[in-house]
Amino acid sequence: MCRSIKTLFNFDPPATEEEMRAAALQFVRKLSGFNHPSKANEAAFDRAVEDVTGAARALIESLVTTADPRDREIEAARARARTAARFGPQH
Repeated sequence: MCRSIKTLFNFDPPATEEEMRAAALQFVRKLSGFNHPSKANEAAFDRAVEDVTGAARALIESLVTTADPRDREIEAARARARTAARFGPQH
């Protein structure tokens, strides 16, 4: 799993198109092994990012839950606390 891909479902405010595209970009980078594709692979890479973004949007829009939406700030604070516990305080 790409550590930089974040959970996007059930947040208040909902995930933005930009966040879905960023997650798709990280996923395609991981699969392809390219951080930036060559000119020869650029079209295929960009098409894959758009396809994955569409699939992510469709998934997020079709999921249902009875749980209350999570607060982004609270979840970010929890992630920072987990990181500090695992790696120590960051300077």
